[in-house]
Amino acid sequence: MVEKMESSKEEYSVYVLWWEKLKKRYIGSGDNPVDRLREHKAGQSRFTRGGRPWVLIHTEVCGTKTAALRRERFLKSGVGRKWLDEHIPQYRREMKDG
Repeated sequence: MVEKMESSKEEYSVYVLWWEKLKKRYIGSGDNPVDRLREHKAGQSRFTRGGRPWVLIHTEVCGTKTAALRRERFLKSGVGRKWLDEHIPQYRREMKDG
């Protein structure tokens, strides 16, 4: 049991944050999504500083840092954004006409 707890410290995750005011998502990765959310909410991240408050809407445990970065890149791609729209439809960015 101790070994499993130690290995879970090394697990990396991908997370998706939502800013309701602008209907905007932020996708990131790291070893502790809850701590990262706190940092984003505190304005410690340059990109998310202006969009507070952010809400954590999705996490995926990926295991390794490499796997998490790969999944993060996918979710930031057009196909990945479509996947998020389909799997978390209540947090879709609204498209503007014209």
